[in-house]
Amino acid sequence: MSPALKTAPPPGAAEPDAVPAATPGRRRLTPYWLLLPAGIWLAVFFVAPLFYQASTSVQTGSLEEGYQVTWHFATYWEALQDYGPHFIRSFLYAAVATALCLLIGYPLAYMIAFRAGRWRGILLVMVIAPFFTSFLIRTLAWKSILSDSGPVVSALNSLHLLDVTSALGLTADDRVLATPLAVICGLTYNFLPFMVLPLYSSLERIDPALHEASRDLYARPSTTFRKVTFPLSLPGVVAGTLLTFIPASGDYINAQLLGSPREQMVGNAIQKQFLNVLDYPTAAAMSFILMALILVMVTLYMRRAGTEDLV
Repeated sequence: MSPALKTAPPPGAAEPDAVPAATPGRRRLTPYWLLLPAGIWLAVFFVAPLFYQASTSVQTGSLEEGYQVTWHFATYWEALQDYGPHFIRSFLYAAVATALCLLIGYPLAYMIAFRAGRWRGILLVMVIAPFFTSFLIRTLAWKSILSDSGPVVSALNSLHLLDVTSALGLTADDRVLATPLAVICGLTYNFLPFMVLPLYSSLERIDPALHEASRDLYARPSTTFRKVTFPLSLPGVVAGTLLTFIPASGDYINAQLLGSPREQMVGNAIQKQFLNVLDYPTAAAMSFILMALILVMVTLYMRRAGTEDLV
């Protein structure tokens, strides 16, 4: 019916309410209103503690006399000199654990994405099942698994593999517990799901038609993986390595429970300065140094790997 033939409402009838149109200014402000709760949360629980920690790192004094902001930046240099080996050890353990997570997690994610079929959901639940248990309890379980009288050490001794790991400096005295290998095993186990899930998400999005086209072109499976699958899964590789390396660098539970004082990481040193020594400026300075070093390494890694496909 054309507008000209529309009948007017009967006398006394109320006209329908007109829906007010949103003004352009209100539409522009809507995204900011939606971001406001998250912004408040970050400001209160991240930005404010960060500024307080920065202020603490340049203070001098003692717990009895009180601390004063004296802009003592030499604390950073002293922390680097005293705890340089802890930083190196932390990044080395985290890098090795990240590489192991990638070597273990990629075949697992590949199998779940392309070969699991109706078992895909169950396998994904098994990957995230460790999250249902406390991080501390999982690490304590590894203390029993790697005990000197356990089956793992017995098997490694019978295969003479501990001789190889001892030559590499990973174990000592025919034992695994309280060695670098134990700490790396704990880090690898605890952070493996952070590698598998991004890899699976990236692999699952690959169009199967690309694999079919590769077979139609008589490409070998190894060539298909090298030329098609792996390049398309690089966003998952980059995301997984970052999600594994960053928390592993600052971890202290695995070194505390599975290592010895010789395997202490920078997280253990920060914890000791905060809770035992009560040297808050040094602890705060070490925390900032750790964040700065991780930020530099992550930035270089992201530029090297490329981030245009990380969506």
